[in-house]
Amino acid sequence: MDLRRLFHPRSVAVVGASESEGSYGGQTLVNLTTLSYGGRVWGVNPKRSSVHGFECYPSLGDLPEVPDAVVVSVPAASVPAVIEEAGALGSGGAVVYGAGFAEVEGGRELERELIAAARRHELPVCGPNGNGIVSYPERIALWGDALPPREAGGVAIVSQSGNQAVNAISVDRGLRFHTVVSCGNAAVLEPADFLHFLAEEEGVRSVALNLEDDGDGARLCEALAACADAGIGVAVLKVGASEAGASAAGAHTGAVAGDQRVFHALLEEAGAAIAADFHDLLELAKALALDQAPTGSGGLAVMTCSGGDSSAAADEADRHGLDFPDFSTATRSRLGELLPTAATVANPLDYTAMVWGDRELLRDMIAAVADDPAIERVLVFYDEPFGLAGDTKESWDAVLDGIVAGAEVASVPVLVSSTLPELLQDHAAARMVDAGVPPIAGLRTGVACAAALGREPGDPERLRGIAALARRASTSSSRDKPRDPLADRAPWLSEHSTKELLREVGLPVVEGRLASDADEAAAILSELGAPVVAKLSDEELRHKSELGALELDLVTEAQVRDAHGRLLTLGRGAVLVERHVPTGVELLVAARRDAVVPSLAVGLGGIWTEMFDDAAVIPLPASPVRVERALRGLRGAELLTGGRGRPELDLGAAARIAATTGEVLLSAELELVELNPVVVYEDGAIVVDALAQATTAIAPAASSAAVPR
Repeated sequence: MDLRRLFHPRSVAVVGASESEGSYGGQTLVNLTTLSYGGRVWGVNPKRSSVHGFECYPSLGDLPEVPDAVVVSVPAASVPAVIEEAGALGSGGAVVYGAGFAEVEGGRELERELIAAARRHELPVCGPNGNGIVSYPERIALWGDALPPREAGGVAIVSQSGNQAVNAISVDRGLRFHTVVSCGNAAVLEPADFLHFLAEEEGVRSVALNLEDDGDGARLCEALAACADAGIGVAVLKVGASEAGASAAGAHTGAVAGDQRVFHALLEEAGAAIAADFHDLLELAKALALDQAPTGSGGLAVMTCSGGDSSAAADEADRHGLDFPDFSTATRSRLGELLPTAATVANPLDYTAMVWGDRELLRDMIAAVADDPAIERVLVFYDEPFGLAGDTKESWDAVLDGIVAGAEVASVPVLVSSTLPELLQDHAAARMVDAGVPPIAGLRTGVACAAALGREPGDPERLRGIAALARRASTSSSRDKPRDPLADRAPWLSEHSTKELLREVGLPVVEGRLASDADEAAAILSELGAPVVAKLSDEELRHKSELGALELDLVTEAQVRDAHGRLLTLGRGAVLVERHVPTGVELLVAARRDAVVPSLAVGLGGIWTEMFDDAAVIPLPASPVRVERALRGLRGAELLTGGRGRPELDLGAAARIAATTGEVLLSAELELVELNPVVVYEDGAIVVDALAQATTAIAPAASSAAVPR
């Protein structure tokens, strides 16, 4: 769908135009006047000839010409017909304010009718259940709530929450918006569609996404790729930690790589900043819109006149994994000449209040810190109480002068943060914005912004690769196909069936097979050699340890026979007898397709998977090289890489198993594959336990599968 006429309309029609108090249609007309919109505007209301000074017509078809943008402010039951009429006339797009659609049980059919009408005519629709669209550079206000006139800037916001979008427009402290989109239910156009469009809009420097659901993963990846191409920063707040998908929830995977974690992994691939709350989202977007590329790979320096602020900043930096490098000897010497004797030269730097108001000295200190070869970015704390006047204000202004002057001459990017959000005043923030210095409200958020600005940008081609695979996965997924409830009641594969699939693609799987009776169990012991393990294998059995459905270290024929008999008394499944593998480091390897994009999780495994919670999530496709890099980034990586006197293990073998597992997920039409554990040795790795869930019913492998030779 082409969104250009919706965002750049030469004419606007407001259906449901009214002068009634609280009318969204009437407020839209007021807003268009407030922003001095220069295009043609009409009201549509069969009972009025004019509203707020604009001519009114009985219907869209009665207008002098086809409107580019249609604002729909009528009760929900009437909306689908208006969308049908707008589409049939050839309008360029619509904004639907009203509630009463899929967000309530009784409105789902109405939303389906709205979507069908829009798609029939390829009509872009923003909403329903949202506040609409504002473009300050275009002076467009397809917006149903009160709207203050604002100076245009480089920050765009796309929000599924209407109220939070309204609140964002009211924020000062240097936040200047380019475009605001409140898309509500996002029935026709998703946030990703708006993001993609904004990536190509002139003047947009960053986009804040305020999301309530994942949306279409492929469309989101394509939009993020477009932003990466254009050098546009993206900040994301995903509210409501969604539950892990149904398949993943049935295994360890749901605990270590749930929906929210997969979503965050995708954002990290895109180089996006992840916000902790709505305040952080706005401040991150502001910082990203003004960001200067770092000049090196060094760490962060903090400058303040308070020792307490220094300590608080250090704590926050540690939480974000930020490095505070020690200053070089040359920097220490240079600062020693500038600082009062009461100050200690260290990073964070407390330059004390003794130099308060000295413009040149503060400028020179910032320049000295920025010139240190270990520093990539400087964060300066600056607080200004509200309502200063006279000499006191002059003193604070002098500090601001010194900071701005220091940023101008600094050799690395500088950002400024207040310690409390209320202590960043709009006039000061606006001056910093004009100077290209990000002004951040609040110490915690300031450090978070410093961390976000240091992220590597996303790789557009990698993101498009993820999008292509996500689209393929969605096309083949069982979620898009009708299921036969009788044929597909239990889509889980048994352990032995899963292992046969893995053997077919060449993965190293522990040797073993099913034993139909105690005699066959004893025969398998003879074939494999002692010791062996015996376990139940069944489509509905996924956590054997808790059920006691596993017998280890079986050496004698009598032990194997006894184990076979006891396991059968548990009342379900068949008995699988396998070779006992030597002790090694256990990993979890899991691939799933039912999150925002198909993904792979790798981490410390075995029975301790959820307790350790040490796993990396990688959007698919994932090469062995990418998987090995993720393994080396685990907190417990020393277990694998030879730390503390341990032998270095074959990470390459483990990475190849994991990468192949991701490929199997799609090629075998699976929703989930979980290998837990994969045991890794100095030479090689082997799959010991495995389960999978199919997108459609798959015939189990023959129970008499031969022992692999």
